[in-house]
Amino acid sequence: MKVDIWSDVQCPWCYIGKRKFEAGVAAFGGNVQVEYHSFELSPDTPVDYAGTPVQYLSEKKGMPLAEVEQMLERVTGIAESVGLHYDYDSVHQTNTVISHELLHYAKAHGRQLDMKERLLKAYFVEGKHVGRIEDLADLAADIGLDRADVVRALTAHEFLADVKADVAQATEYGIQGVPFFVIDGRYGISGAQDPDTFAQALNQVRTEKSEEKIA
Repeated sequence: MKVDIWSDVQCPWCYIGKRKFEAGVAAFGGNVQVEYHSFELSPDTPVDYAGTPVQYLSEKKGMPLAEVEQMLERVTGIAESVGLHYDYDSVHQTNTVISHELLHYAKAHGRQLDMKERLLKAYFVEGKHVGRIEDLADLAADIGLDRADVVRALTAHEFLADVKADVAQATEYGIQGVPFFVIDGRYGISGAQDPDTFAQALNQVRTEKSEEKIA
């Protein structure tokens, strides 16, 4: 069974949703193949945004700073509940397009899932920059990818067309927010749902496929 997930590296709900989905897959107990797809929440963000995430969200959403701080406090608490320790004081707001290129590079080398986890942890937990080639190459090297080849591929934007294709497909599907999960091409699940929701959907697809074989 295949699950396609549209996600952005700087989406707090995507990391939370990843953990909840993984728990749902564990409860399901079956074999699930996962592929991540690119979605840019803020494609107009500069690589080196000078302010904080609180300032950025306040500007983008037109919300008072205090309200944004409360929102992030709530998200941080939910992240803690699934074992993630977000550190918004250290987060570098940035443009994520090159990190998506890196995820496609990693997919081509059979390491996409490891790269996705490394990028999310780097951004939300470790306060590392995920918008610059040299920093991304260091993160790629952390999971055993060839650093020099990563720099070469990202500098040449070898996988930019793949990122754009993912974004275009999301538009075709009508995806307006992430995380968004497409289960076996049959059902879409939006948001960081509870593990039970994912497990039930996976079980439903498994049952349907079994019935189709019998028919």
